[in-house]
Amino acid sequence: MNSFKRLASDTAIYGASSIVGRFLNWWLVPYYSFMFLPEEYGVVTNMYAYVAFFLVLLTYGMETSYFRYASKSKEPEKVYSTSIISLFFTTISFVLLASAFRHEIAALIQYPDHPEYVLWFAIILGIDAFTAIPFARLRLNNRPVKFAFIKFVFIGFNIGFNLFFISLCPKLMENNPESIVRLVYSEDIGVGYVFISNLLASVITLILLLPEILRISFSFDKALLKQMLSYGFPILIVGLTGMVNQNIDKVLIPFLIPENQDPMFQLGVYGANYKLAVLMNMFIQAFRYAFEPFFFARSDSKNDPKVYATVMKYFVIFGLLIFLGMVLYIDLVKIIIDSKYHVGLKVVPIILMANLFFGIYFTLSLWYKLTDKTRYGAYMALIGAAITLILNIILIPKIGYMGSAYAVFSCFFVMMIVSYVLGQKFYPVPYDLKRIAIYFSLALVIYLVSVYTADLNSINKYIFNTALIGVFLFGVLQFEKSEIRKLFSRKKQN
Repeated sequence: MNSFKRLASDTAIYGASSIVGRFLNWWLVPYYSFMFLPEEYGVVTNMYAYVAFFLVLLTYGMETSYFRYASKSKEPEKVYSTSIISLFFTTISFVLLASAFRHEIAALIQYPDHPEYVLWFAIILGIDAFTAIPFARLRLNNRPVKFAFIKFVFIGFNIGFNLFFISLCPKLMENNPESIVRLVYSEDIGVGYVFISNLLASVITLILLLPEILRISFSFDKALLKQMLSYGFPILIVGLTGMVNQNIDKVLIPFLIPENQDPMFQLGVYGANYKLAVLMNMFIQAFRYAFEPFFFARSDSKNDPKVYATVMKYFVIFGLLIFLGMVLYIDLVKIIIDSKYHVGLKVVPIILMANLFFGIYFTLSLWYKLTDKTRYGAYMALIGAAITLILNIILIPKIGYMGSAYAVFSCFFVMMIVSYVLGQKFYPVPYDLKRIAIYFSLALVIYLVSVYTADLNSINKYIFNTALIGVFLFGVLQFEKSEIRKLFSRKKQN
């Protein structure tokens, strides 16, 4: 019983540091929308898409390998030391190479006038990759409080530096051009202060982790490293394909949209509106923290498939409620970003539904984890990556960032369907497809009705849309009232 309490407690802390942290960081998006033009914010979107790819490459599955080998080894310190020494040398090599060829790399990614971006991000990536193992060690040693504390310190300093450089410094310079602030601020850097803020916050994180880093035994086992690299390689492939599915569009848009159609403006608009779907992401992230321990901790009960089917149904219901809440009140949601980005609001429903499909795919994915057929996870990720790449290359030149939105939607939809079909073959679960289809259909009809009544004045529209959500809830209660009653009665009995 104590172990389950500990699991629940640790999950809550890790979940808070991740979900709350992401939510706090997300508020920088509306802030940037008011401080930067779309083409400037497009630079931020583009650069962080590269970061996502390179962070997976630079950690090369070592974090998961460390968990695997340190938890079973009689010499966990040797595993820790081998892991961190390996990452140290690969990280240093990457930073030195990126620094030496920063001008060529900057030209390659279409920032020939800003080689400093390459240097700053090389250091950021190096620190983030290198600190992955110390963070993993904190988790393995059941030290979630320190883990969460350092994560929150990073977030706090990152937000603080952004506010200092982007908002406070210009005002101080305006009132007093000879202020000491001129030693650390130049208006020519502009959007670069987003990256500098991240760099400074990452350095502070590294300093806070130094006590963990310096505890290494300086023992290096080549044979162990080979085993860890072999174990981590499939994880690297899955990680890269995942990044393709989520970020390749933000890399391709500047290359595939003609210059006369202002690709960076389109990327900025797309990036800001893509981020509006954050509520669905937060729901999925919170669900993942709760669901993974839940199904791995359960014994092989004959009732498990029925339990998973029930979980899936209610996951879909709550996901559709978030979808309807966002799209039916989009006029309220949109005020958190500047009006110059509102032209891209049409991608929000598509991205929201795509994220819901991804959440369903994740929930379905228990079959290959429970049956030890994890290679199928890699196959499905590769299928999704192929769809994403092909559709982006075909659609972006024709319809701009809308092509990226359709590509994301198609990718996660196909992955969801493939996972369901394979799952029913290897680990049949009696999902209530009829009810799920009814709820999806009802949500779609409600959404279409709201689109055709979008010309109503604000008050009438909100009243009408609230009534539409009431219709959805009423439909759910009509179908689920007996099961909900049973769930509550079981809770009472317990």
